[in-house]
Amino acid sequence: MTPGARRALDAAGRLFYERGIHAVGVDLIAAEAGVTKKTLYDRFGSKERIVVEYLADRDERWRSFLAPYLKAAPTPHARVLAVFDAARDWADGRLTKGCGMVNAHAEISDPAHPAYAVITGQKAWMLELFTGLAEEIAPDGAARLGRTLMLLHEGGLVAHGLHIFPGALDGARADAEALLGDR
Repeated sequence: MTPGARRALDAAGRLFYERGIHAVGVDLIAAEAGVTKKTLYDRFGSKERIVVEYLADRDERWRSFLAPYLKAAPTPHARVLAVFDAARDWADGRLTKGCGMVNAHAEISDPAHPAYAVITGQKAWMLELFTGLAEEIAPDGAARLGRTLMLLHEGGLVAHGLHIFPGALDGARADAEALLGDR
């Protein structure tokens, strides 16, 4: 990716997250990135494609951020809790408005939109992660446990972004730990 395209993607990501996808136009992205609209269209082709790239980049950064937490956790139980720890640390300074994927879904709910697959793909990946960890903990109830852990995680992210109460992600982690108990 060229430096100008990287600046454009970074600016788009910041603006989309802070203001909303529909509220941000390519003129503003170009101005914030210090590039021309032509550069944006040459690199991305359309605003729709910039949205897809933004969401894919955000997902990739989350997965990369999470990986060392999972690798350092010695047991499946610890790996489940590591996901919540990573989410709390990721949220610190990054999720002032909640989960970027949930926010994007609020604006893009049409399955035909190319960004929809990125949004739902990221959440499906999280469910697969929790279910895979649950299989190591409780093979007979892995699907249900995986869904419950996912709901705790997503609920923690939403409550954090809405500033419903302090420590939402720590609370979700504590609930996950209680749910796992001695399993």
